[in-house]
Amino acid sequence: MKRVATKSSIKDSADLAGGLKLIVGLGNPGSKYDQTRHNAGFWFVDELARSYQGDFKPEKKLSADVCKVNIASQAVWLQKPQTFMNLSGRAVQQICTFYKIKPQQVLVAHDEIDLPVDKIKLKKAGGHGGHNGLRDIISHLGKDFWRLRIGVDHPGKKDDVIDYVLKRPSKSDGISIMRNIDDAVRMAPELAAGEMERVMHELHSG
Repeated sequence: MKRVATKSSIKDSADLAGGLKLIVGLGNPGSKYDQTRHNAGFWFVDELARSYQGDFKPEKKLSADVCKVNIASQAVWLQKPQTFMNLSGRAVQQICTFYKIKPQQVLVAHDEIDLPVDKIKLKKAGGHGGHNGLRDIISHLGKDFWRLRIGVDHPGKKDDVIDYVLKRPSKSDGISIMRNIDDAVRMAPELAAGEMERVMHELHSG
């Protein structure tokens, strides 16, 4: 059956006519947090940088470690805010303002407790779902940016969430999370080009 373009899909295509300009990985700085579930967003952009010969360097004026990579002939900024998770929005706003990047051209990769470790999903806009990094970005940019939701599973109880995300995953869970990240990295050319429906089809059908 032929798919009919909706107003929203037409708008998204127009917004992404030039592709993504910025991919943000969320996490907390410092070796104490490197291997924790809450740093899954950092893991994703680190893998992108390795795959596309990027070298993160600190930029104090942008409150972040940043690098610029070329993905399928598309120049894309990678960013790891160094403000700690709860203040991520300031760093994202700074780089968007400096390079004149629209929210619709931004992808934010983050840990997602509402998805199991064998799932990774792409979505446009929406709320923060209790994620403080997203909450702060929304307060600075609004809701109209893309999210790469990296499943890290839920501890079972709401009161356990903070301790859970600030700990390392088990070996098997860590392998599953990195497998999902690798799948998303393989879709980087499509992400950079703004082919979001194709990416969603590939990632969500896995």
